[in-house]
Amino acid sequence: MNEILKYIEKKHGIKFTQQQIDMLNPLVLAYIGDTIYDLFVRTYIIAMEEGTVHRLNNMAIQYVNAASQCSALHSIENELTEEEKNIVRRGRNVKSGTSPKHADIGEYRWATGLEALLGYLYLTGQKERLFHIMELILNEDRGNRDGGD
Repeated sequence: MNEILKYIEKKHGIKFTQQQIDMLNPLVLAYIGDTIYDLFVRTYIIAMEEGTVHRLNNMAIQYVNAASQCSALHSIENELTEEEKNIVRRGRNVKSGTSPKHADIGEYRWATGLEALLGYLYLTGQKERLFHIMELILNEDRGNRDGGD
């Protein structure tokens, strides 16, 4: 994933410093984190499942919504460092100026916190930590889905 950041640095001479990342609005972190989460989930699904694009998309929707992301974050909270909890808190507490269409506002804010964390980990190059958190989320969800059948 960080190949994108390396490409941007090489092609355009732009590299994010830790200070710049720390100063980003949490909604900007969530903006990129949403994409990271979506890409990870969709890649995971096509690796683990077969089916039509419609079926795969319906499976992705089960992961990529505010309620599921809120639940996922709560399931891994004890695994987060204090720094990560602070990033989640910043993302959760920021006022977005929009209201969610298909989600409870509380779930939406927790989901934004998760997305901010993922964006932060991506931009700071913490690839292994990002992968570990996504593995925890996907394994937790898979266990819940398998256990409920």
